[in-house]
Amino acid sequence: MDPLPLTTGSFSLSCDGVLVSAEASYDTASRTATLTPDFPLPADVTCTATVASSATDVSGMFPVSEFAWAFDTTVDAALVEQGKEIFRFDTFGDETLWTDTLRMHEVIRSAVDPTTALSVGLKVDAAALPEAVVAGIQDGSISLTDPATTVALLKLDAVVGVKGTVESISGEDTLTRVGITCALCHSTVDDSFAPGIGQRLDGWPNRDLDPGAIIALSPALSAEQKAVYSSWGPGMYDPRFNLDGINSPHVITPAYGLKGLRSITSTGDGDKIAYWNRYVAVTQMGGHGTFLDDRTGVSVVNGSEDLVTDKLPALQEYQLTLEAPPPPAGSFDPEAAARGEALFNGTARCASCHSGPEFTDANERLHEPSEVVSEPEPNGAPSYASRSATGRYRTAPLKGVWQHPPYFHNGTAVTLEDVVRTYDSRLALGLSDSDISDLAEYLRSL
Repeated sequence: MDPLPLTTGSFSLSCDGVLVSAEASYDTASRTATLTPDFPLPADVTCTATVASSATDVSGMFPVSEFAWAFDTTVDAALVEQGKEIFRFDTFGDETLWTDTLRMHEVIRSAVDPTTALSVGLKVDAAALPEAVVAGIQDGSISLTDPATTVALLKLDAVVGVKGTVESISGEDTLTRVGITCALCHSTVDDSFAPGIGQRLDGWPNRDLDPGAIIALSPALSAEQKAVYSSWGPGMYDPRFNLDGINSPHVITPAYGLKGLRSITSTGDGDKIAYWNRYVAVTQMGGHGTFLDDRTGVSVVNGSEDLVTDKLPALQEYQLTLEAPPPPAGSFDPEAAARGEALFNGTARCASCHSGPEFTDANERLHEPSEVVSEPEPNGAPSYASRSATGRYRTAPLKGVWQHPPYFHNGTAVTLEDVVRTYDSRLALGLSDSDISDLAEYLRSL
């Protein structure tokens, strides 16, 4: 090959139909052209590499046409395991915010006992509890109304999404630093031991969690700030409030079922999970790193070292393995669901947007706020989309939708029946009560 006309534009690479950004290089000695992706390729997908017809050999001859070939990627088990550890336990250095600024360690060690923690939706990983602790909780010898027990659980890495540093001071275990991880909002437990205590369910949005109530415990906040945070309620969080000052919380989103999606957030701001992960890690968790987006004018730099970027590939690899959970056995009426499916694909027109294997057209288009039924926002807030990079919304994927009420980006539909009624009213679909019930059953079956 002639190295002079060889550029990045001479090659293209796509995986599951998504174009992959990459850099091209050519080694003259070995006569080898290499295309290096900017990010690790997603696992368990089919990719297609193409050499453009503009590439020439040393005699200046052009190929007759493009040359393309396909290959399949595999799951990197080691990278997935590394990503799981990051998802569950890595704070990206955000103790700077949660300890040094918000002083949450002071509140936790003095006033947050396990009963209080569970009441605001924090979860405990039963797998991290030694047998003696399990027995003590069961027989009551370990108090669930003593903050010291919370400190002990943090020392065991048993509080999902909260990472504590516990040191012995004057012979007493003392919480000296605290940070949060991805799992705080995007994991829950199966309640197999007790309500709020069980095996981890990574990727499941914790709709019991009241992030605002937790943040409002900080002694560093003003009464006005605490009032805003306290107004959000369980399962709700505003990931832009600290940037634009507008109070309009969004439901905590699932981190499962993301494989094959090019629009990751509800407004489709990023086409890769890494965009979302960087945004949250830096701008919301307070991790050490940089997030820049000229579309929104957001520019945040935390700390003097980057503790985020190198972890994004593994984190994304793990999240891509998290599948939407199937509905529990007996949780829906199969006959009603079959009738609902016919309505979904017919009279109700749901499939016009909720299409394809993931029940979303997000890979093809985004929608204007005027097209969605979830607006106007509650309490007169501006359109959530207007606060985003795209100004539009994606169609939400529906697999596992049974698991995470309330619905719509702003949580305005409490049940799946409420979702269908909203569409029926706004789009004048003319659905009967039985139609609404059948459609809701079909959604529960996904």
